[in-house]
Amino acid sequence: EANFHIISGQVTAVKNIMRCVTNAGLQTQELILEPLASSESVLSDEEKEAGVCLVDIGGGTTDIAIFHEGIIRHTAVIPFGGNSVTEDIREGCSVMRNQAELLKTRFGSALAEENKENEIICVPGLRGREPKEISVKNLAYVIQARMEEIVEHVYYEIKSSGYEKKLIGGVVITGGGALLKHLNQLVEYVTGLDCRVGYPNEHLSKYEDMPKTIYDDLKSPMYATSVGLLIKGIQKAEELIEEMKQPGVFVEKLVDAKKPKSSAGLFDKLLGKAKIFINDDMDVSDEDYIKP
Repeated sequence: EANFHIISGQVTAVKNIMRCVTNAGLQTQELILEPLASSESVLSDEEKEAGVCLVDIGGGTTDIAIFHEGIIRHTAVIPFGGNSVTEDIREGCSVMRNQAELLKTRFGSALAEENKENEIICVPGLRGREPKEISVKNLAYVIQARMEEIVEHVYYEIKSSGYEKKLIGGVVITGGGALLKHLNQLVEYVTGLDCRVGYPNEHLSKYEDMPKTIYDDLKSPMYATSVGLLIKGIQKAEELIEEMKQPGVFVEKLVDAKKPKSSAGLFDKLLGKAKIFINDDMDVSDEDYIKP
């Protein structure tokens, strides 16, 4: 007997990722769900054992991974992220999108009550028009509304998983969205769980000539997934080296590689190349979902 955690995804999305890697002249060893990669860089083994919920807030989505007793127990993807907050600011404050992004990153807050009424931001007007004045507190109200929605979705997933009372490690937020001020306080208020921001700096080392600015940037939560993927890649390489050390393994692989290709294999190869040109906008049937 064995327990499995099955993650399903749309086959066209997976193929697009594989195609991008192939077009870059590289090969894909395996696919890893984003929050699982991030967990490698920001979570400790003790947290995974105690029970923890990782929340990776990206631009387009918010990804969730719940661990308990060192095992992945639940994953989910929420279709809202930092881009949703930016769009809310753009519409709510009547500014350009690049201005909305700047307002979010420089002056944004997930708790309106933490900001003062008299703090005002002046946004340059268009083509000689008067600058627009925006209250920092009003900006925070716009951000808080969306972030509350996202955190409530996270809390729903935590409750649905059945591990709400078992998360001794609380919640760890990471990704670019985790840089938003007062977000950890909002998460604690909504979920009732302890919350911290996850940084991938424990796995980074600075080489001699590396500029400090670059090193500091890499320690940002927005690079948690990238660092996690590198860690998984190193682990996979080490596993492969150990496997190659076993007697007979390398010989068997060489023998398999020299087997003559059948006509069916050639046909499958040609068919695979032809599928590259299929329009991604085509309707997707139920069969177009895979469970890796």
